[in-house]
Amino acid sequence: MLLFFIVGLLVHFVFFASIFDIYFTSPLVHGMAPQFTPLPPPARRLVLIVADGLRADALYELDEKGNSRAPFIRNIIMHEGSWGISHTRVPTESRPGHVALIAGFYEDVSAVAKGWKENPVEFDSLFNQSKYTWSWGSPDILSMFAKDASGNHVFTYCYDADNEDFGAKDATKLDTWVFDNIKEFFHAARNNQSLFSKLNEDKVVFFLHLLGIDTNGHAHRPTSREYKDNIKLVDKGIKEIVSLLKEFYGNDEKTAFVFTSDHGMTDWGFHGAGHHSETFTPFVAWGAGVKYPQKASDQQFNDELLKGWKLEYWKRQDINQADIAPLMASLIGVPFPLNSVGILPVNYLNNTDVFKAESMYTNAKQILEQFKVKMTQKKEVTLPFLFTPFKYQVIQDLVTSLCTFPPRHFVGSLLAFALGIEVLVLSFFYRYMLTAGLIIFACWPFTTQLWTRAKNISMSWIFFCLLLAVFPLMPVVGRKPDIFLVMGAGLLVLLLSLFVVTSLIKTKDSFLNDQLLLHLFQMLSTVLSMWAVYSTHNSLLKKQGLPLTNQVVSWIILATSFVVPLLSPRNLLERLFSILVSSMSTYLLLSTGYEALFPLVLSCLMFVWIHMEQETLQQSGVSWKQKVTSIYFSYNTDITQFRQLCMDDIRRAYFLVFFLVIAFFGTGNIASINSFDLASVYCFLTVFSPFMMGALMLWKIFIPFVLVMCAFEAVQLTTQLSSKSLFLMVLVISDIMALHFFFLVKDYGSWLDIGTSISHYVIVMCLSIVLVFLNGLAQLLTTKKLRVYGQPKSHLI
Repeated sequence: MLLFFIVGLLVHFVFFASIFDIYFTSPLVHGMAPQFTPLPPPARRLVLIVADGLRADALYELDEKGNSRAPFIRNIIMHEGSWGISHTRVPTESRPGHVALIAGFYEDVSAVAKGWKENPVEFDSLFNQSKYTWSWGSPDILSMFAKDASGNHVFTYCYDADNEDFGAKDATKLDTWVFDNIKEFFHAARNNQSLFSKLNEDKVVFFLHLLGIDTNGHAHRPTSREYKDNIKLVDKGIKEIVSLLKEFYGNDEKTAFVFTSDHGMTDWGFHGAGHHSETFTPFVAWGAGVKYPQKASDQQFNDELLKGWKLEYWKRQDINQADIAPLMASLIGVPFPLNSVGILPVNYLNNTDVFKAESMYTNAKQILEQFKVKMTQKKEVTLPFLFTPFKYQVIQDLVTSLCTFPPRHFVGSLLAFALGIEVLVLSFFYRYMLTAGLIIFACWPFTTQLWTRAKNISMSWIFFCLLLAVFPLMPVVGRKPDIFLVMGAGLLVLLLSLFVVTSLIKTKDSFLNDQLLLHLFQMLSTVLSMWAVYSTHNSLLKKQGLPLTNQVVSWIILATSFVVPLLSPRNLLERLFSILVSSMSTYLLLSTGYEALFPLVLSCLMFVWIHMEQETLQQSGVSWKQKVTSIYFSYNTDITQFRQLCMDDIRRAYFLVFFLVIAFFGTGNIASINSFDLASVYCFLTVFSPFMMGALMLWKIFIPFVLVMCAFEAVQLTTQLSSKSLFLMVLVISDIMALHFFFLVKDYGSWLDIGTSISHYVIVMCLSIVLVFLNGLAQLLTTKKLRVYGQPKSHLI
């Protein structure tokens, strides 16, 4: 069994590592030949201005008085150039945004392990293909394009990174620094012959990275006065720089200008995802080689967005962000960036049809060159017989063979199993699928003879399935604390304990005193938990902090919850009930609302499940010797009692996986940090301690798992099912689910989307390993018996 576990662990580790080799390997290739248009370009130099974090609507809309925040840019749109919306892709962050603008390709998926500050591999860019590039702005952005540039022709002027302070009083200084330094640069160039000569070369690029708008947006939100005033400052600064360049170059009309943004920003001051406020950025181009304003078509004239911006008379030409790089390369006549996937937007070009055709042809050859290199590299690392074109006939043969599967009964069972797997997979995305699964479970007795043979148990099964089905429909994020629901859960536990104590008193058990004392102690723990929760809640409301007494009581209850169940008899129902009450005492301390009821309802369903499986086993003809009430947990189980597997065992294994998933997602979703509520640990500590708080919240998550596994220990015992057989069946189910999530792994989108898809795959891959751990913990809690000092050995059953 140990060897089997080690081999299985190794295989699944390889499966896990495979996603990084398949999904998160850089798509970039090297070795392509540069491609450029042989005709003379319209511009000798290009000025690229990127206003970091600028939303399209913030630039184009009018203010409360009907005036433009960017009058200079608006004048360009109306009289000098072309404009539109640049559509960015997620993740809408600064690094991938600027790489798309300047290099022409979207996020490199291998950056998943690098974060957002540095591109993971070398790449070609417009700056690298230029004769000279001068850039001003943030060191985080400028250094990316200067680091791997060939030759000494990309020059950067950066301010101190300490200036990028979201809490700074005046973030506009990040932009005024850029404008002031450009003015000083051109003033100095008049007295520097070497620099003056370089500035008058062809294929020159000037890059202005303006970070003030992004910084003000994070600090004050895009609806703030600071954000909007920063737009006015940028517009004024651009006007001054355009005037400066015209004067410096003698108004030779050989300068092309591009103004855009790397990403937008949400109303609450964040970016990274795919909301249109993050993906809609402005794009304005004018100068040499760029079309003049065009009249809007009838369709655009009726565009409500344009009407809101009062721009319905000027044609809007939207563009994909990666298409900007080939446009800029075409304007100044440099080779298209080698790694670019952008498509030249010819509608922006003011040139002959021959020039446009040649540029489009060059663009196609540049993209084809990447394909050729990629294919050559793949052939070199792939066995020849595996490198074959895809054949549609293979799919046809597979469908034909499947249409010819096996008997109807087998097909029906297989379809039901497949449907069950899909419900589990979908529950990772939509929690209400767990509700649908529990409703189907409630119908189980009607598909067998259970409804007629054990009507009371069947009714209980239906009731608790439907009651548990309510929890996945409850809200996860943003729920409000409700202390009365926690108190209600505690009262239900007390009533249940009182019922058990009353039942014990009616019996003439020789060990009555010990069991009675144990149950009374657990009832006292429940009462103390309720008191601690209520008292702590009131104390915090009064801003009096966490009372020391409450804190001590809470930690004592947590510590004893591990030990008290081990003092109870190993009788199946007695031990499970003891585990439930001890767990609930701790769970109440970690609850803030309706989730306090969840483990109680889940456990009730588990108790009914044990009885249902006993009835099912008798129905299937398997020999039965004992009733549930007379079965005892035993660590040294006789292996000869184990039986051969049957079809019902697949259902039992599926039930286990389903109940583990609902224990995981029943009241929350740990894939989102917002699902964690720090208020749930306030009975234990209120001073911020991430490791201690994290451990307590993890234990809260594990409690429902433990309850499910302890109940399944009873199912295994009553149905004589071996742990190894169970492990193999759960392994098959989890691997089928993992196969789904393997194909659902995302290498595009926001970092949250990518990370969530990876976490889903990891969770399912680790299910078998976690199951082994939980099985060992459940065996310890159900089979271990502590001896109280002075107790006779006969009491240790």
